[in-house]
Amino acid sequence: MADETIGIVGAGIVGLATGREIALSRPGTRVVVLEKEAEAAVHQTGHNSGVVHAGIYYTPGSLKAELCVRGVSLLKEYCQERKLPYREIGKLVMAVREDELGRMENLYERARNNHVPDLRKVSREEIRELEPHAGGLAALHSPRTAITDYRAIAREFARDIEASGGEVRLGFPVTSVSSVPGGVEVASGQDRLTVDRLILCAGLHSDTVARLAQDRAEPRIMPFRGEYMLLRPDRTHLVNGLIYPVPDPRYPFLGVHFTPRVDGSVEVGPNAVLALAREGYRLAKVSPRDLLGLAAYPGSWRMAAQHWRTGIREYRGSLSRKAFMKDAARYVPGVGAADVVRGGAGVRAQALDRDGTLVDDFRIHRMGRVTAVRNAPSPAATASMAIAEHIAGAVFGSA
Repeated sequence: MADETIGIVGAGIVGLATGREIALSRPGTRVVVLEKEAEAAVHQTGHNSGVVHAGIYYTPGSLKAELCVRGVSLLKEYCQERKLPYREIGKLVMAVREDELGRMENLYERARNNHVPDLRKVSREEIRELEPHAGGLAALHSPRTAITDYRAIAREFARDIEASGGEVRLGFPVTSVSSVPGGVEVASGQDRLTVDRLILCAGLHSDTVARLAQDRAEPRIMPFRGEYMLLRPDRTHLVNGLIYPVPDPRYPFLGVHFTPRVDGSVEVGPNAVLALAREGYRLAKVSPRDLLGLAAYPGSWRMAAQHWRTGIREYRGSLSRKAFMKDAARYVPGVGAADVVRGGAGVRAQALDRDGTLVDDFRIHRMGRVTAVRNAPSPAATASMAIAEHIAGAVFGSA
């Protein structure tokens, strides 16, 4: 139907990409993006490491795999068109122990199934050619893996929405969502907006906002804080490109790695510790409400029973710079606590099912006129433009 008003809750990169896609692909449709903060891209987008993932890790046939590969091509073209940072610095996924070589081989086959471009296996000697200061027995080299500035991209998406006659309405924390004849009413206190359709891209608050729209309770969001160290400026020369570990399938996160940024700095991290608040970017930030919600959810306890040993190890790294850098030194020997300073932190909105399973793939629910993005973990920023196409197709019936 032409001349509709589409509301989007959340001005992170997924919400803004979705608004842009609808505004440009459906002329006559007015898009209104609602954001509780005073500016866009404050939370997950604003704390993103800036990596443009090539699709190495994701299960073939999953939405992650499909939308990541599509998203890379769209994002690269967009950055080139808008003169936004996009540098293909390459990534090494490095095996540092003999028992990781088999997992690396499996990862290579998975990446081939995902059509990751120009991926190749490299020997110890070839590692040294690419990264003279790195360790490692063997690695996968992905030369097309890139870095960018996702906050800058999100701001450009917002400008596209406004240029198309839409609006990014800031300072609008959603407090209720109600069905009304012919549409959906969204309220922020006494401020109300009626739209024809509503899309929820609320990130760290995706479960609570979805429940306002009468979506089911699961999955719940469990916030994980990822903390970074920064190489001192006189040590950034030790790393040329991205250096990642071979992921351990028993553990849901990738582990500590080296990430050059477009500003010339080099991050080391992140770890993954349970945040004590949904927006708990600092260790001291505690939300009793968020903690009580986690404690009351059976999935939290079931997840903890599976991963408590890993959790203790991650907290040790959070409290001790020396412990944090112990793992990192396996990939760049000689880099230690004296070579880094504490950097920033982000919080990952990790969806958790009632049985304690950490939801791996993107998950989107449709409830009549309301569509809720319930899980959009990494590579959501990389895939944002492809996710936007997928959501628009789901909302308007072509997906």
